[in-house]
Amino acid sequence: MTTVLLIRHGRTSANTAGILAGRTSGVELDAVGERQVADVGTRLAGVPLRTVVSSPLRRCRQTSQAVVGPRTDGCPVVIEQGLVECGYGEWTGKALRDLAKEKLWATVQTQPSAVRFPGGESMTEMSSRAVNAVRTWNGRMEAEHGPHAVWAAVSHGDVIKAILADALGMHLDAFQRLMVDPASVSIVRYTESRPYVVTVNSTNADLGQLLQPPPKKARGRRKAVDDAAVGGGLGALPPVSADPDA
Repeated sequence: MTTVLLIRHGRTSANTAGILAGRTSGVELDAVGERQVADVGTRLAGVPLRTVVSSPLRRCRQTSQAVVGPRTDGCPVVIEQGLVECGYGEWTGKALRDLAKEKLWATVQTQPSAVRFPGGESMTEMSSRAVNAVRTWNGRMEAEHGPHAVWAAVSHGDVIKAILADALGMHLDAFQRLMVDPASVSIVRYTESRPYVVTVNSTNADLGQLLQPPPKKARGRRKAVDDAAVGGGLGALPPVSADPDA
């Protein structure tokens, strides 16, 4: 029952310029992006991360370093090619306003499963290798740290949307309905029965509160914590105040 925090890199100058950066090397966080990821690092400082797994592109490596920067537990950063940005091929480096005039643009919006970018990757290929990377790391984290291990994957907007679509049981053609902002955190808990999407596109929630330890298993009900709560369940418990009158 490992839990993964899907973190999109912070804002870059390509984002503000409306450029599809893709796998262009050297694209860095801008000043706003640096502040965004520093805030993510602060929000995650109390979360027991075992590993941060990052796309190899610089903007994600910068974000990963910001996540582990405030920590004192020696949480490692590991590069994972499976989390790299979608291969946009000939679209890479072009303005989004110009790409919106291409015939393929409408298919990207409505039927991404049918899209192969000219000279690049198909969106189904991107989804498959990203989901496979996350599930492989889930298995590794559980084997090394136990079923309640928490780890982070730092990646890109379309990649994270594809991983979330898989966790939600959505067809890839519906993944454009998801929003994944720069420096946002989405959380998926994987169990033997199904993934549970804890939160999507969080930019200010108390992540420690969302990642409370699961309840202990009751005797004779080995899969109780994997079952969905009929009726919606209790939800996250409110923080306990030291002041009884607070």
